[in-house]
Amino acid sequence: MSRTSEASFVELLTQQVRHEFTASQQYIAIAVWFDGHDLPRLATHFYLQSVEERNHAMMMVQYMLDRDWALTVPGVDEVRNDFDALTAPIKLALAQEKSVTNQIEALFRAARAEGDVLGEQFMLWFLKEQVEEVAAMNTLLTIAERAGDDWFQIEDHLAREAVGDSGKDASAPAAAGGAL
Repeated sequence: MSRTSEASFVELLTQQVRHEFTASQQYIAIAVWFDGHDLPRLATHFYLQSVEERNHAMMMVQYMLDRDWALTVPGVDEVRNDFDALTAPIKLALAQEKSVTNQIEALFRAARAEGDVLGEQFMLWFLKEQVEEVAAMNTLLTIAERAGDDWFQIEDHLAREAVGDSGKDASAPAAAGGAL
């Protein structure tokens, strides 16, 4: 079976580093938007999400270094900075997490198709992580939609609940330079 039309695991992982750095920048843009609307808990939530996405990229970088694969650190894609409603940046974040889930699934399938059991094992942690990320963003969007025009209900919710904050995961892959 020819795989000439499909990207290899290494190519997809290299692309994913760019996607993760772009996601990090997008979360910074969302955080800044919330900060500019005097919603400090939402801003903090997305600043932390940005660091998490950066760490994911650096985990992939470290893995590629450990496998002795060539790597060029990529730039990032454009990010959206302006939103017309409180739910818009959260909807964007949810769509982004769903897209990343599809990308991680493709990476896992590529590793499996190539018989790269090390790559397959590496991607398992990211698959678990994406289930958590999508669920957390879904919850945040539900809370935001219920809050309607009372944006401070979301701030109160974030003050009470740790949405998507499961703390340090001892099973997480090492990040190049150390996780932030």
